[in-house]
Amino acid sequence: MMDSTSRTPAKTLAGLAATALAAAAVVAAVTGPASAASGLGQLAAAQGRYFGTALANNHLGESAYATVADREFNSVTPENEMKWDATEPSRGSFTYTGGDAIVSHAQGHGQSVRGHTLVWHSQLPSWVSNGGFNAATLTSVMQNHISNVAGHYKGKLYAWDVVNEAFNDDGTRRQSVFQTTIGDSYIATAFQAARAADPTAKLYYNDYNIEGINSKSTAVYNMVKAFKQQGVPIDGVGLQTHLILGQVPSDLQANLQRFADLGVDVALTEVDVRMQTPADSGKLATQSANYAALTKACLNVTRCVGITVWGVTDKYSWVPDVFAGYGAPLLFDNSFNAKPAYTGVSGALGGGTSSPSPSASPTASPSPSASPTSSPNPGRSCSATYQKVNEWNNGFQAEVTVTNTGSSSIGGWTVTWAFPNGQKITQLWNGTLSQSGANVTVRNVSYNGTVAPNGSTTFGFTADWSGGNGTPSSVTCAAS
Repeated sequence: MMDSTSRTPAKTLAGLAATALAAAAVVAAVTGPASAASGLGQLAAAQGRYFGTALANNHLGESAYATVADREFNSVTPENEMKWDATEPSRGSFTYTGGDAIVSHAQGHGQSVRGHTLVWHSQLPSWVSNGGFNAATLTSVMQNHISNVAGHYKGKLYAWDVVNEAFNDDGTRRQSVFQTTIGDSYIATAFQAARAADPTAKLYYNDYNIEGINSKSTAVYNMVKAFKQQGVPIDGVGLQTHLILGQVPSDLQANLQRFADLGVDVALTEVDVRMQTPADSGKLATQSANYAALTKACLNVTRCVGITVWGVTDKYSWVPDVFAGYGAPLLFDNSFNAKPAYTGVSGALGGGTSSPSPSASPTASPSPSASPTSSPNPGRSCSATYQKVNEWNNGFQAEVTVTNTGSSSIGGWTVTWAFPNGQKITQLWNGTLSQSGANVTVRNVSYNGTVAPNGSTTFGFTADWSGGNGTPSSVTCAAS
């Protein structure tokens, strides 16, 4: 398990930049059989989950890196680009270049985004950690940071890791600058500030060494239980799941379930399984079994909404830089080849055991120029149901369910409607959007185009409105 003295959940900072939304909590389930030729994201979607990765903006220019990230994952978490030192390097001076690039890339590839992280004892600029602020001032500094950063991404992120790693392994509070200056109340205050800044994002507490039932996870459990009783806005608990080969806790599923029973979502947020290098066939087989086990544990808990691996490839993992003699912790090796661990995850998600070619491109969505009413294939048809799920001042959130009403599987779909009051979509997940005035067209993305007969998938969005917010009178679906 992770020791508490060496902890930076990303590749070391040398050479690196200083570094949807409530309805996207579970990537829409495709109730029919998953395609054997799909990425992990699509396989997870068929199980009502997401399967994501940590993404580093400075590697997206590398073709193999971007290809694997876009093909395999339907959720991303910025490695460093949204942390305090990257977003507010000096007091009151905010910069979002790296984070914006990650969000833009995700939007272009139908991926949801987990924000990481608003309050953490590490990767703090010195003006915070050594500022000598009193409790009132540091509270104001923290609230202002959250208001600006979460506010900047309002409506664009599925979730935030609001507070990260606030406990020691023995269950006591970590003596961070926030703890020693503000006291125990800083965590609740941070969650309240995050909710005010972005009312629709899921708000998570995130930590390591809480995968099994132990002193640390019990302390977090007690805090979450108290927050739920007190009305503190917390929606989920992230279990980082940085593991050592062969050490998946036997009570992982039971621990996930006890958190879920408090009325919060749970997720495995930074998964890797490190081994002593060099790797060999035996170690890789054990790693595959470990990945399969943790994936199954999540699938067996209804409120375990998804899994994120901490990196696309072993080539850029943080592990070798922090744990001497250890490495090879991820699903793809240094050359972007799928490892046995990939097939372990794929099999646990109900897919096949074949590995993708490193050069394989994401499945293409239907051409944007394709007419939504162009002659559908015989036996292929679909319907679309529009539902408004949340509304606030000048904004709302809606979900559309696409159902295969034909007798054979469809390989793609296009949904169209016209807004009655000129509403404007600001963010859409699990689809590719085109809007011209009131007219909206949404096409599938790579991982949710294939839908079995009687199966369904969903996409969602947030939008602005003024004056009126009526529901479209007609929503049509064309299958391909």
